[in-house]
Amino acid sequence: MPIPSTGTVQKPAALLTGTLALLSFVMPLATDMYLPALPKMADEFDTDASGVQLTLTAFLFGTALGQLVLGPLSDRYGRRLPILAGAAVCTLATALCAVAPNLAVLIALRFVTGFSGAAGLVVGRAVISDIATGAVAARLYGVLMALGGIAPIVAPLAGGAIISHAGGWRGVFWGLSGASLLMFLAALFFIPESLPKQRLRPGGIGATLQAARSVLTDRAYVGYTLAFSFACGALFCYIAASAFLLQNVLHFTVGQASLAFSLGALTATLSSTANTKLVSRYHPRLLLCIGLATMLAATTAALLVTLAGQLDRVLALGLIGIAFLGIGQVFGTATALAIERVPHAAGTGSAVLGTLQSILGGVASPLVGLGGDDTAVPFFAGMTGCSLIAVLALLLTRGGTHLPHPPGSPCDDVETSVSPAI
Repeated sequence: MPIPSTGTVQKPAALLTGTLALLSFVMPLATDMYLPALPKMADEFDTDASGVQLTLTAFLFGTALGQLVLGPLSDRYGRRLPILAGAAVCTLATALCAVAPNLAVLIALRFVTGFSGAAGLVVGRAVISDIATGAVAARLYGVLMALGGIAPIVAPLAGGAIISHAGGWRGVFWGLSGASLLMFLAALFFIPESLPKQRLRPGGIGATLQAARSVLTDRAYVGYTLAFSFACGALFCYIAASAFLLQNVLHFTVGQASLAFSLGALTATLSSTANTKLVSRYHPRLLLCIGLATMLAATTAALLVTLAGQLDRVLALGLIGIAFLGIGQVFGTATALAIERVPHAAGTGSAVLGTLQSILGGVASPLVGLGGDDTAVPFFAGMTGCSLIAVLALLLTRGGTHLPHPPGSPCDDVETSVSPAI
């Protein structure tokens, strides 16, 4: 399935891109779809906001560990086997979540779901690194982010509808198990092996540690990875606290809160879609800097307004929307810039990036609920702190070589390459 060197994804390569997008789609679906039910789940399990948010933390920690394990395995055994095995286990574990008898069992199952489902995320990024480099890779990452961004738009609306009319939060997990099954079938039929045999990395734990050491000693890679991960940390502050912020602080109904959450996700998706066009004109690093600066400005303003006691619905949603505009510029560009630094160990590089992202999200999720479920201060403080660290992380990337500039940009000429592996 050759992908043309112009960077335009056409049939049949579009099937591969669509399948990779589906792999990116299911995991945020599993993150966001049950969020409108968190307050009711807290009541059902007789716990507080931080307690029920541990289901999200377990999922994210499982995702972190899964990426750390499955990414290097994909460098050793190829991309296809980890994706198929992970999708199969994810389907079963998600179905079991629907019948979990108590909170402890649900937390454990969410960990398994995150671990197994991580294969789609980490290996999917590695597949792109197998077939494309330069601005072409940045554009493909952006396409995946844009298509995968549909999930946070659809998820809370679908989740709110299921919660209200079709079985509550347990019905949500039945729906997610169906989506995971679809992910498995799509991977089975449309993802070939993209890693050439001569690029397999033989060896055991020693080889894995050596690969990890090789990516972690690249200063620019670390900088871009930290920028990406802390931007994700800011996003997960919002994801974990959104139901409580929108329903308990801003006093939206469940339906209104689901719509507001979806509008934020739509903003990020539109921004990410625009990024796939802008990356052909402007250097990915410039777009990354603009995105992070936008996030920091918006979250800082929201924190100051909240501390001053002036937060209302319009200000809250407006400033969150501006932050999401920045987020849409960050994810695809930061991912491409990071993995471009370590083409010799793309699976490991993708794993480290995804692992740190998930760990930060898992830590942020319960912390933003420690102040109670009727205040926005911890929420906006967390988003601001993560955004600031992401900006500072760019200092590590100074002096490194970067992705080539796209043609016709104010920068230098571009040189992109595409592997004929698929």
